[in-house]
Amino acid sequence: MKKLDPDTLAALPQTLPGWQYDTARGGTLRRDFTFDDFVQAFGFMAQVALAAEKHDHHPEWSNVYNRVSITWTTHDVQGLSTRDLALAQTTDRIYARACRGES
Repeated sequence: MKKLDPDTLAALPQTLPGWQYDTARGGTLRRDFTFDDFVQAFGFMAQVALAAEKHDHHPEWSNVYNRVSITWTTHDVQGLSTRDLALAQTTDRIYARACRGES
């Protein structure tokens, strides 16, 4: 696992347009997701949880009814790592499928 370099961080708005980069704690990526209902939100969380477990990298998140907030950061590198970037992209793909009604 490698900490993201300054060029990669500068490109985040283009690479991950839905995500908010924050320099807090060395760097975090945060995004809010909205669904039709709780079941769809929870199904999304379950799919993200399986992807996170597969990569042994877990998000900070919260859920209120049809809303899910996710933050990615890597404590071991004190900032953003390649794992955070990859899992944010995976999260976006899972969200796109969930919005189309796919599993």
